[in-house]
Amino acid sequence: MSKLINPIEKANPVFLSRIKDQLKDEKDYEEFCKISAIPPVNSIRCNTIKISPSELKKRLEKRWEIKQPFKKHPEIMIVESKLLPGELGKAIEHILGYYYIQEISSMMPVLVLNPKEDESILDLAAAPGSKTTQIASVMNNKGILIANEVSLGRIGILSTNLQRCAVTNSLVIRQTGESLCKKLVNLNIQFDKILADVPCSGEGTIRSSPRTVQMFSENLIKNLSNTQKYLAINAIKALKVNGTLVYSTCTHAPEENEAIISYLLENYPVEIQEINLPLKTRPGITKWKEKNYHKDVNKCIRIYPQDNNTEGFFIACLKKTGEIN
Repeated sequence: MSKLINPIEKANPVFLSRIKDQLKDEKDYEEFCKISAIPPVNSIRCNTIKISPSELKKRLEKRWEIKQPFKKHPEIMIVESKLLPGELGKAIEHILGYYYIQEISSMMPVLVLNPKEDESILDLAAAPGSKTTQIASVMNNKGILIANEVSLGRIGILSTNLQRCAVTNSLVIRQTGESLCKKLVNLNIQFDKILADVPCSGEGTIRSSPRTVQMFSENLIKNLSNTQKYLAINAIKALKVNGTLVYSTCTHAPEENEAIISYLLENYPVEIQEINLPLKTRPGITKWKEKNYHKDVNKCIRIYPQDNNTEGFFIACLKKTGEIN
């Protein structure tokens, strides 16, 4: 059996320096490097539109060992058995849409969004559909769910997953996030809640995609942060007053995370909300390099892989407090 290679060993030195600056503690950094060499756990989410968690667990336990790590969220499951490559995806329960293969930290933004049956919700960057199907499941397939995706190729994957999971309360749209929000605002259409799980540099996905840290580029982060900022601004404009925006990324880069939220807090009528999740989380970073961010960004949350044996994530929850002229 070949030895697992820690992707950190081949990582861009600038990336390593940035992670060290974020973690500060040497032992914490070592734990980050150690967990990065281990593939993520096999986690799935029960699609409650089609089957209950107890029924799914009963079916799956005929061949796998199943763990439900969170009592209040029985739909979140870990397959602890040793699996063959592609085994989860080939299982009949997956083909029938009884579960979605989804990393645990990736499920957290929708828990923060807390969708309700009677709400109008926009998923601004929806493909491949993990969070869209999760939102629909929490909404019991009721309400209004707009799933937007700019990539034509990814729309096919999104539509396939929505169909497989029997999602019927959604409408798929192909637009850039910015142009969609502008068009909706011009039509006086606003949403109760918006999920902006924006395209990012993906630093948090090292365990499943080791090449991420080899391809690290500060220029990429800079370019992405501009895109993310304008997506977030337009999302705020498309939100009803007292509505909720959940902004999330799967990266650790402060320029793509706290910097965006700080800008919104300083320039738009929004206030940040406390986040409580069943995972260990860390507060947002209020200073990075020579830049001081808005003090309230410490209410954002960071999920590091070494804290929960997951991948990395960043989540912020904002409430719109007034109209934007």
